[in-house]
Amino acid sequence: MSAQPEAPARRSRPRPAWHVATVVETRRETPTAARLVLDVPTWPGSEAGSHVDLRLTAPDGYQASRSYSIASSTPAGAGASSTPATPATPAGQLVLAVDELPDGEVSPFLVREVRPGDQLELHGPLGAFFVWRPGESGRPVQLIGGGSGVVPLYAMAAAHAAAADDAPFRLLYSARTPADVFFADELTALAGPAFGLDLVYTRAAPDGWLDSVGRLTRETLAARTIPAADRPRIYVCGSTGFVEAVARWLQELGHPAADIHTERFGGL
Repeated sequence: MSAQPEAPARRSRPRPAWHVATVVETRRETPTAARLVLDVPTWPGSEAGSHVDLRLTAPDGYQASRSYSIASSTPAGAGASSTPATPATPAGQLVLAVDELPDGEVSPFLVREVRPGDQLELHGPLGAFFVWRPGESGRPVQLIGGGSGVVPLYAMAAAHAAAADDAPFRLLYSARTPADVFFADELTALAGPAFGLDLVYTRAAPDGWLDSVGRLTRETLAARTIPAADRPRIYVCGSTGFVEAVARWLQELGHPAADIHTERFGGL
């Protein structure tokens, strides 16, 4: 992953370290992705938008490590982080949502093979620039995600709801089909006056869908995001091509580059 930085507020953050996580729950998130709930007794807490490095070790000693965004947040010192849409994520637990890449070394194992009781190695929490903190700013926030890139953005939306933060929030989410939407029920439950949800389907849409189906365009981006005149803080996450195109369009629409935080995925 890579992120475009903005100077964060000065505050104490947990120091990254290696942790042993025990899988508590696994369930299918989309046809190609799984949600993992992990129990990590030594977890120091993490901010919305953080990620971890997850390491697998084969019986012969071969190791493979990949970065995954955290779909939950439990700030250091807090007992729990919850939203009206989901049960609380207790301190010492975190949630990952992993999309399988067919030729990958790590994601197929996490999606197909991991079971409750299995143990995984995590290094984190990581990330200081692609995070959202309740109460840090009253400026509106625009989230823009493509595919599994919505995972850290969902963590931000959930943290925003849990904190009853006053900053206006809006998410523009591009997914292939309704079945490919991550956290579909949770996002629907969060949607309302404090959180605007806009979906774009690139391959197939639900019955009765009135908008066109196809890739996100500059025109759709302009119509369904907070205008530059309102000076939103913007978080964009997705594949490299998606992020580069969206960041370019945003600047063409008048958003300063310093207001656009980006994170890309492309691991295996």
